[in-house]
Formats: sequence, structure tokens, C-alpha cells
Amino acid sequence: MDTPDMQRPPEMAKAYEAQRVEQRLYAWWERSGFFTPPETFDRPPFVISMPPPNVTGELHMGHAMFVTIEDVLTRWHRMLGDPTLWLPGTDHAGIATQLQVERLLQSEGVTRQQIGREAFLRRTWEWKEKYGGEITRQLRRLGASCDWTRERFTLDPMLSRAVRAAFKRLYDDGLIYRGYRMVNWSPNLQTAVSDLEVEYEERDVQMYHVRYPLADDGWHPGAWGSGRWVSGAREFITVATTRPETIMGDTAVAVNPDDPRYRHLIGRTVVLPAIGRLIPIIADEYADPQFGTGAVKITPAHDPNDYLVGQRHNLPMINIMNPDATLNAEAGPYAGLDRFEARRRLLDDLAREGLLVEARPHRMSVGISQRGGEVVEPLLSEQWFVRARPLADLALAAVREGRTCIVPERFEKVFFHWLENIQDWCISRQLWWGHRIPVWYTPDGQMIVPGPDDPDPQGEGIVQDPDVLDTWFSSALWPFSTLGWPDDTPDMRRFYPTSVMETGYDILFFWVARMMMMGCYLTGETPFHTVYLHGLVRDKDGRKMSKTYGNVVNPLDVIEQHGADALRFTLATSSSPGQDLNLNPERIEAARNFANKIWNIVRFVLSKLDAHTPPGDPQPATLADRWILSRYHRLVADVDRLMRSYNFGEAGRSIQEFLWSEFADWYVEVAKVQFEQDALQESTRAVLYATLEGALRLLHPFMPFVTEETWQYLVRTYRTDATPASIMIAPYPQPDSTRIDEGIEREWALVQALITGIRNIRTEYKVEPARLIAATIVAGAQTPLIEAQRTVIARLARIADDQLTIGAAIDQPPANAATLVIGSVEAYLPLAGMIDLEAERARLLKDLEAALAEAARREARLATPGFVEKAPAAVVQRERDGLAAVRETIARLQDRLAQQGFHP
Repeated sequence: MDTPDMQRPPEMAKAYEAQRVEQRLYAWWERSGFFTPPETFDRPPFVISMPPPNVTGELHMGHAMFVTIEDVLTRWHRMLGDPTLWLPGTDHAGIATQLQVERLLQSEGVTRQQIGREAFLRRTWEWKEKYGGEITRQLRRLGASCDWTRERFTLDPMLSRAVRAAFKRLYDDGLIYRGYRMVNWSPNLQTAVSDLEVEYEERDVQMYHVRYPLADDGWHPGAWGSGRWVSGAREFITVATTRPETIMGDTAVAVNPDDPRYRHLIGRTVVLPAIGRLIPIIADEYADPQFGTGAVKITPAHDPNDYLVGQRHNLPMINIMNPDATLNAEAGPYAGLDRFEARRRLLDDLAREGLLVEARPHRMSVGISQRGGEVVEPLLSEQWFVRARPLADLALAAVREGRTCIVPERFEKVFFHWLENIQDWCISRQLWWGHRIPVWYTPDGQMIVPGPDDPDPQGEGIVQDPDVLDTWFSSALWPFSTLGWPDDTPDMRRFYPTSVMETGYDILFFWVARMMMMGCYLTGETPFHTVYLHGLVRDKDGRKMSKTYGNVVNPLDVIEQHGADALRFTLATSSSPGQDLNLNPERIEAARNFANKIWNIVRFVLSKLDAHTPPGDPQPATLADRWILSRYHRLVADVDRLMRSYNFGEAGRSIQEFLWSEFADWYVEVAKVQFEQDALQESTRAVLYATLEGALRLLHPFMPFVTEETWQYLVRTYRTDATPASIMIAPYPQPDSTRIDEGIEREWALVQALITGIRNIRTEYKVEPARLIAATIVAGAQTPLIEAQRTVIARLARIADDQLTIGAAIDQPPANAATLVIGSVEAYLPLAGMIDLEAERARLLKDLEAALAEAARREARLATPGFVEKAPAAVVQRERDGLAAVRETIARLQDRLAQQGFHP
């Protein structure tokens, strides 16, 4: 039997070494089948479809972010007892993968065109088999507990069949068509690219003002380039453009109908420089009188806004550009030139002809091909498109009707805006790697679109469309194609619709919206009930991670140095839904220190456990016992609430605060005192074990490796047949409301404040840590409570037991003693020869100032309209009790200051 102890050292090492633990544990988890859901179940499953990383990719912080959040969700639901499926896979990444293989061919001195499509695809599959598993190996390093037995690839036969089924259905329903529309064109890649594959840069460019002569029966242009082309022209209109090379594609000049400068010219024609074509002056509100000259050249085949103007006015659409961004025959004298060389020569000629009025500096956003690296060209091109409006309406209805909710909710407005203004979706790419468009053409121009199970059309002259589908088309089917759609498979019946789609807000439109469009249309159901959006991971100064800035952080480097748990905990707890995260290396180091703290806590607790007597259900015997159990169950309730509201950061931080600041810093220290009393050992041991074991289970989704390793050591001695093999399949803690006691928590808070205050005074007066001091505590009605905690107070505050006086009242406070006031309790520390009265007065004034501020805050909250009426009664009473206590503190501080002759 494969057990977790087979390779684990019998004794815990003195320090936690993540590098010795993480890969060993992950291999055991995967071998043991913990990631795979049961075949049958009687409760609703929890299902996440992993956003498929590019098969060519290497792990980056974006991957680390989504893996962390999705694994937190997955491990939590698995521990809740939900049948849990996190389905992994990779995307074929059409452009990225094709570029990789083309570079490989270039190194061999050949091109894809030279070896042909079939040979190129064979080489690409070989490349994928050799390098494609690297990204999934890296995801394992992060601890991703996904079901690798169901791993998918977008070009797998099952998913390819789903793509053909979707295409056929949409085509038959009239929602897929072939036509000319404006696309983003990458000249280097010579393909249309999606909006997501275009990055925008702010650049300083030139705005050129160019004169166009108006047509006149008495004037005819001369030879272009002679310097006399415009000779004799009497009227001109001046347009402004940043792309003068597109002038040859102009088919109109637009002016605003309300612009008095040009109203008299509407309906006239101008003569296009260089080409001589007559084009009209039209009225259209697209022309902004305040921008440029107020007259706009309209090039419908090379600008998306001009394209819309051209459609409104039925203008000719003239493409002047070849796929490689050289100009074609429509460009007249500039045919064959690269677009930017054509710009330079045209500007020279315009200047020679007296048509270039001026060039002004202008700052604008320029689209850059993410993969090609060059300026993207808006281009009218014949492509395949999806009619998006009917699909978008289905996705909009799913969110508006509450069948799918978006977290955080503010992104619903963004989602609505995009889908309400959606344009038809270009789904064809001029590539070889990908899902080839399942359309065949006959010699007489007919199109054949077979179904997913039909044979490919054969016959003389029948050819398949050479293009492939946009990668986002197959990705849009991901939540259901991975489960076997269009067939009625067991996985489709059991796991669809899925539960949560977790991804970055930056692809809400490009992917999430398209999955909802396709899912609602093709399956009749929204593909997930919740969309959770995380933010971008930036550097510590808030800048985007970029090779240009030299600030890219490699997750694998972080894992090697600090461990996967440290990275995961930092990512999970450093942001909130939809907010960008500034990754501070100091936080990663702090998370690593937290892992070490957990290790040391467990080592201490193990040293106190009785190997022969299993700790039973904790029966608290002391105030500290009852306090830590109350705090633990309050934490469990808080974490449950926070996790269900997708506030993972606050949940993780709450667990850390409890383990470090309450359990380790307080209860463990108290436990050391209690272990010195035989009567308290058994109860202390049981409370220590139960609280720590439960806290490790709470923390497990965030830090799976250190919690698994320490939990195995903790439960090993008491393991029975009923003990789960792994913490990941142990039940997630549930709160016991009967253990939560606000009164106990208030009492212990007073003891804590007293100990902390005495410690602070010791530090302020530089009392040596080992030195025991005297103290007089005047506790009034709290005297029984304080007296019961005498031993703990004396030990933790370093007070000599025989010099600790506790009473209800005092006749005269000792002179030259440091004073501590906590509500109705006062403590006097006669630090002989060490008290500086001025310093003591300053300290008391500082405490008074803090108390007054707290009182003002509580008074303001209680005075807030609606707070008393709407807040839970316990919350209101807690504020009132806190206000009463702080007012008592203020009064006692003022009395003590008055005793020193100071009246604030």
C-alpha cells in the first residue's frame, strides 16, 4: 500500500525544507487518485474547467494566480465532501505554436511553404509531443490538484469533433457566414488576429494636414510628381491624417453637417492626390469639427470607423494593401512599396506638389501585433464570421436573470456594455496549425459543410478551405467539449453545467463572454453559475511585469527559493476579487516564515502529546482553554462565510492571524504554563491537538504542502482505520456555535491587555527580559478573574509571584510607579530608580489620546443612522460595551494624571 510515510523521515526535522517535501507529496497525491472525483455521487458536484494555458507556454505569474485561486476552491470543496472535478488541459495556441515551429524550420534553412502543409503539421505535432508537457509539469509544481486523468488538448479528436459539430450547427442556423469585413491584420504573420492579440502603445506620431483640390471643369491635374499637378486649381479642402499612405484608398471626404466652414462644400467632389480619382464630400457626424481640420478622409477598407461611414453612405471600399503590407496596384505610383516607405515617398511628393500644409506632433494609441511585433493594419478582408447578436442576447439574459453571477459584481456593467455593442466575430485565421475550417468548395463554387460524423467530401476539384479557426472558437466550447459534447456522455450528465469559471478580468470579453454565448446556444444551459475574476499580477511598484522593465518574476524561481506554499499564500492573500496585485518579495518571505512557524508549532505540540493516550474531545479546564476554542470556532465560522463570498484573501489572512497571533503567541505560551500542573495536562493536550489539527485543515487549501506534511506527523500516532489517508480528503472544519463565547473572549482580552501592557512598559523602561519585577493590580469587580489568572500573568509578564499583589482596591497608589489602565483595572509597576516622571506622564497622555480616539470612533459608529436598528444585536452591544470600557479607561487615566499634578 502506498502510504504518505513511505518516504517521510520518522522524526520532524528542526526546520521546514519545502524542496524536500513538495514534489514527494505531489507525486503521492497523484498516484493515490485523490484528484479524481468518485464515479457515483448523490450530491451536486463542484466543477471547474481550467483555463487552458498555451501548449507552448512556460509558467508565469498569471498562471500561478489562477492555479492558486482555483486550487483553493477545489481543495475546499473536496474537503466539504462535494464530488469535485477540476478539469485540466492545454490550448493548441495557433499563432504561438506555429511561430515556434517556423523558427525551428528557419534554423534548418527552410520555410513552411517549402515543405508544404502536411509536412509542416507533422513537424508541429512532433514539436508538441516533445515540448507540450512542460507547462503541465510546471502546474504540478504549484500543487494544482486537478484530475490529470481527464487532461484535454484542444486538438484532441474528441474536442475536434465538438468543433466541427458546433460549426455545422451554427452554419446551418445561419449564424456563420463568409464575407468582407474589417479585421486586425498582422502583416508579419499574414493573418487576421483577435483583439486580444493586439497590444496598444502610446506613441508620438505626426498628424499631417494635406490639401485636396476640389474638382473644377476649368482645371485638370498635371503629371504627378512634376511639381505642377495642382497648377491651376482654385479651391481646396484640407484633411488631417496620421496614415497618409492610405490616401490612395480614400473614397470620400467627410465633414460635420453642422460645421459652417464646410456646409457649402457638401455634395462637391475632390480630386484625390496621386491617383486622380474623383471622390465626394459627404456630411457625417463622425467628422469632429474640433479635431484636426474638421475634414476627414474616408478610407473604408483600412479604418474601422471609416468602414462604418462607408457602409452608411454606400461608398466603394478599395483595398490598397497586399497581405505583407506592401501596396498593391490600387496604390498607383506606389505599388510594390512597403507601407512605411510608401508613406515617406508620398509625403515627399505631396510637399513637391504644394499639398502638404504641415506636420504636427500628435500622441496616439497604436495597435501592435502581440506575436508579430509590428503595427497592426486595419484591413477589409474576406473572412469567416459568427453573427454574434443572437448569441450575445442569450449570454446577457443568463446574467440579467441571475443564472450566472459575476464576482465582483461591478464587472457586470462592463460585460453588458461589451455584449450590447458586440460586432460579428471573425473566426478565420490564415494559419496551418489549428482546427481547419470544415468547409469544402466544389469547382462550380458550391460550399459543402459536413457534420461531425460525416466523411470529408471527396471528388475531382473539391478543396477544403485553407484557413483555420480562431483559437478562441475552440476555447469557447471548453466547458462542455471537454466533457464529451455533443454526445450525451456520463461526464456531460454528471458535471455539466460546471460551477465556477475563474480567470483574469482582462479576458472577460474574449473568452468568458464567448463561452457563455456558445454554451447557452449549443447546450441550452449557461456553462457555469459563477464567474470569478482575479486581477493582474504586477511588480511591487504597481508596474506591469515586462521584459522591457526587467521586472518579470519567474514563479519557478520563487518556488525553488521559498516553496510553492509561500507563493500561493502570497497570491491568495494579497488581493481581493477583480483587483490587481502588487507582488512584494517581502510578502513572499513573510509567507515562507509563516510556513516555518507552522512547522515549529507542530513540533512543539508533538513534543507534548502522549503517544499512548489519544487526545479526546477537548474539555476546557481553564479560561485560556475556553478562549482558544471560542476563537477557533469563531474563525471557522468566519472562514466559511468568507469562502462562500469568494473573499479568499481575507479568509487566508484570518487563518494566519489566528495561528500565529492567537494560537502560537498566546495559547502555546499559556499551555507551557499549564503543562506544569498535572491536573491540567490532559485537557491542555486535548485543546492543543484539536485546535491545531483543525487549523491545519482550515489552512490546507491555501498551503497544501506544509499542512499535509505536518498533519501527517500530527495524526500519525493516533491514526485509526477511520483516519483519512490525506488531509485533502479530511473534512473541512465546521463551526460549533456552542463553543463560541463572547463573555470568555472579553475576559481573556482583559488578561491579554494586562500582560501586553506590562510587557510594553518593561520594554519602554528597558527592563532586562530575565528580570522579574513587582506589580500591584487593582482590579475592582474583576478581581476574581485576575486572581484566577495569577500564574499565567506572573509567568507571561515576568512578575515575581511573591511580589504580585492583586486586590479590589488600594488606599493610595504607589509613588514613582509606572501606571497601566485598562478599563476598570489598574496596574502599578514600582520600577525603583527607573521611573522618569516626565516620561511616565508622556506615556499616560499618549494612552489617553488613544483612548479618546477610540471612544470617538465608537460613539460615531453608534450614532451612524441605521446602525443600531440594522446591525445584529450582538454587534451593537459589543460596541456599547467597548464604549463603556474605554470611557472607564479615560476616567482612570485622567485620575492618574491628576495625581501627578497634571490636569489634561
